[in-house]
Amino acid sequence: MKLIIKLLTSAAAVFIIANLLPGVTLVDPIKDALIVAIVIAILNVLLKPILIILTLPITIITLGLFLIIINAIIIKAASNIIDGFTVNSLWVAVLFSILLSVLQSFLNSLLKEDKK
Repeated sequence: MKLIIKLLTSAAAVFIIANLLPGVTLVDPIKDALIVAIVIAILNVLLKPILIILTLPITIITLGLFLIIINAIIIKAASNIIDGFTVNSLWVAVLFSILLSVLQSFLNSLLKEDKK
C-alpha cells in the first residue's frame, strides 16, 4: 500500500512540475505521469546504484553534489525510454530532479501518518 501511495505522490509531483517547468512535456499528462513515476522508480532501483559506484570518486570530491547529476541522468534516461515524456536538456533535467525531490518530500510529509 505504501508503494502505491509513493508512486501516486511521485506521479502527482511529475504532473505538477511538467506543467510548471518549460522544457518538460507530457503528451498525455495523467497516464504519462504515472508511467514516468514507475520508470523512474525502476531506474532508481536498477541503474542508480551502478552509477553511484562508478562515480564515487567525483561524488566524494564534490561532497555529494554530483548525485544531482546522477538524478538528472536518470530523468534523461526515463525521457529516452518513455515516448510521451520529453526533457529538452540535461540542465532542465537537473532542475526537474531538484524540484521533484523537494516536491516529493513535501507531499510525503503531508501524507505521513502520526506514529504513536
